Parts: sequence; C-alpha cells; structure tokens
Amino acid sequence: MEAIARKRFIRQSPYKIRYVLNMVKGLKVDAAINKLSLTNKKASTYIIEVLNSAVSNMMNSETDVNSESIFIKTAYVDEGPVMKRFRPAAMGRATGIRKRTSHLTIIISSEKG
Repeated sequence: MEAIARKRFIRQSPYKIRYVLNMVKGLKVDAAINKLSLTNKKASTYIIEVLNSAVSNMMNSETDVNSESIFIKTAYVDEGPVMKRFRPAAMGRATGIRKRTSHLTIIISSEKG
C-alpha cells in the first residue's frame, strides 16, 4: 500500500531542499525522522512535516499497517513559481533577485512480506 503527501509553495529553493532530501531517500520512516531531527537545516522541518502527513494518510486509508515497516519509496522536489524582486545597485541601477519556491512530494510504502 502506498500513500502520498505533498507540500507546495515552500519558500526555499529546490536546491537546498534536495540536498537534505537525498539523505533520507529509501530509508524507513522512523529512521528518516530521527536523522532529520538531528540535521541543522531549515528544509528538514518541511520534510518531517510531509513525512508525518504521509504516515497519517496511510494509517487512515489502511488499518493493518505496521508503522515500523513503512519506508520512503519516492521523494522529489519540483520547482514552484519564482517571485521576481529588485534590489538597488551602484550608480542608480537595480539588480534582479529570484525568490524561488518549491513543491515537495513524498511517496511512502509498506514493505511486502
């Protein structure tokens, strides 16, 4: 059985979230949450939030799931909309700033056998 959870429009660049997400791909959910809670990155809080949501989705849809047998099947980050801003620069110019957003998707699955 699979369960999907998404968090959209995260105000952090996909590059920074992907760095943390690659540490937990393929791990069991309990091990991933333990590892993320010890990680000193802002993205880890978003990933823990989505993992807890995915586990809740699985528990609601299926009753006979063992929480120790759930692992992260797929996890990816897509780029969301970019907010374009301007910052004053020298000699009366302005330079562009791209404030990136992300869409985080995590698919968890219970092990077979």
